[in-house]
Amino acid sequence: MGWLALAVVLLLAGPVLTLAFGNGAMRGDWRTATHHATGQAPDAATHPEAIVQVYASRTFGWRGAFAVHTWVAAKPADAARYMRYEVIGWRAMGGRSALSIGDDVAADAEWYGAAPTVIRELRGAAAEAVIARLPAAAASYPYATRYSAWPGPNSNTFVAHLGREIPELRLALPSIAIGKDYLPAGHWLAPAPSGTGYQVSLLGVVGILAAREEGIEINLFGLVAGLGLHPPGLKFPGVSRIPGGL
Repeated sequence: MGWLALAVVLLLAGPVLTLAFGNGAMRGDWRTATHHATGQAPDAATHPEAIVQVYASRTFGWRGAFAVHTWVAAKPADAARYMRYEVIGWRAMGGRSALSIGDDVAADAEWYGAAPTVIRELRGAAAEAVIARLPAAAASYPYATRYSAWPGPNSNTFVAHLGREIPELRLALPSIAIGKDYLPAGHWLAPAPSGTGYQVSLLGVVGILAAREEGIEINLFGLVAGLGLHPPGLKFPGVSRIPGGL
């Protein structure tokens, strides 16, 4: 019991420190939180090539100490705007679809005041190959009318689904993308979101993942620790990766 208690304390240390010293998006009023563009998406007017970017941003409030929200932005060659593919929890109220696909929000917009980080980018022919498969992959998401912040299905479950459906994306989601490891009851084995390995998961609550892109991850109640390979580093709940970065 002593070792278990120590493990829990260590797993919670990162989220506690993040909550104590995190950015302003973890406080304030969500109704007045900003959604400004952050200048990370190349200007479509001066970058005619196809572009795919995957973003991660801290979730609003105390949940931001534990998790990020992820989405995909895509611009075909010569297109004037980016399309955002994401799942937004409040949209699922009343049994409606939580899936959001549109160009009315900037590709790189803040998520309720928190600036996002680009975690994957493809350009040119590689981006075109992914864009060609995005609509069908999004349409095949099986949990569009279900949403649960923990352990999933949620926004990160959706982006992980896109990664599994489109291996060319080579998508290694941050270890703090809670919900990425969600698998339904009766389905405990699946490819890793990057398509470069496999994971075993029980409803996203406990599991283990081993893949060339993600490295090794151990999930206990949604808190993930492990060893990253590309780039090398330790993965830790709340802070994702040491040395820093998502």
